[in-house]
Amino acid sequence: MKILLITDAWQPQVSGVVTTLVELVRELQAQGHEVVVVHPGQFRTWPCPGAVNLGLALFAGRKLSQMMDAAQADAIHIATEGPLGWAARRHCLRSHRSFTTAFHTKFPDILRTTLGIPLAWSYALLRRFHGPSSAVMVPTLGVMQMLQSKGFHHLSEWAHGVDTRLFAFERDATEYPSLGHLARPVSLCVGRVAADKNIEAFLEMDVPGSKVVCGVGPMEAALRERYPNVHWLGVLPRHELARVYAAADVLVFPSRCETFGLVMLEAMACGLPVAAFPVDGPLQVVGNSSAGALREDLHEAWSAAIKIPRDQARSRAMRFGCRAAAERFVSLLAVLPPPVQAPYRWRSGAKHSKSRIDLVMHR
Repeated sequence: MKILLITDAWQPQVSGVVTTLVELVRELQAQGHEVVVVHPGQFRTWPCPGAVNLGLALFAGRKLSQMMDAAQADAIHIATEGPLGWAARRHCLRSHRSFTTAFHTKFPDILRTTLGIPLAWSYALLRRFHGPSSAVMVPTLGVMQMLQSKGFHHLSEWAHGVDTRLFAFERDATEYPSLGHLARPVSLCVGRVAADKNIEAFLEMDVPGSKVVCGVGPMEAALRERYPNVHWLGVLPRHELARVYAAADVLVFPSRCETFGLVMLEAMACGLPVAAFPVDGPLQVVGNSSAGALREDLHEAWSAAIKIPRDQARSRAMRFGCRAAAERFVSLLAVLPPPVQAPYRWRSGAKHSKSRIDLVMHR
């Protein structure tokens, strides 16, 4: 199958959405599908305020339409609700093509936190965006129920997967050379350093050992200054991030507005138990398994998670394989009908020589 994937989030941006899509494309290709990715790097862009390495495509409509027509795809998936997503949606509606969409991020919650925009306004806009979609893919049952309560339709659960080979299991915590020997236990937080990630809840925790943060974002400089004893690693290549997971003792996931939380799966695959709030994302990824602890008191969650054996975390992660996630994705796509071939008729005339016949297409 030839799949056209349109996304406003792509490399070199580092985020859970980008990671999910990159790994999806890789697995789809491994399964024999052809994937054409349309992303902001193919257009003129404008930096997105407050987002590192995220450029928004400018005036992409005409070029995007041409690219979509040229792709001649069997299925179209619009992954994000940004400028490219809206332009692709518009072209699909004008050309009467079915498409699927995905709900990756709780943008309304982020906009309320950062800009004070009412939730009802943002969800109304997203409801309009996803309305014509043949299937709106959501990562968890909890998110699905939330969207149903807000009037969304055609919702289908699509859980994300983790590369359990890259994020390999370590029975005992190792050491990450760039950090040297750290006091144990090592508490790790991975994610964008922004207000919506609630990272200060992690930084303010009074726990023994060492704290490590992987990620960048608009609050990074200020928090580095306020918390000089924390080890800040910035953004790391994924193979290096796997080594950091392996060197830690517990992952603290302080966000309250996630749809999934891929870093929890990555950490658990390496054997790292998770401490988090009992909210969407952790409730589905960790749930009531023995891979982590969910508490309204994050310190209590940390105290419980630090006692969990690493093999229990790995066992939970093994239930979220990339292959199954890609197969589920394909099953939800709206396969387009083959293009209709217009009939041809032969025509000869006085203007044409006997050896020449024109082919005329009826439209």
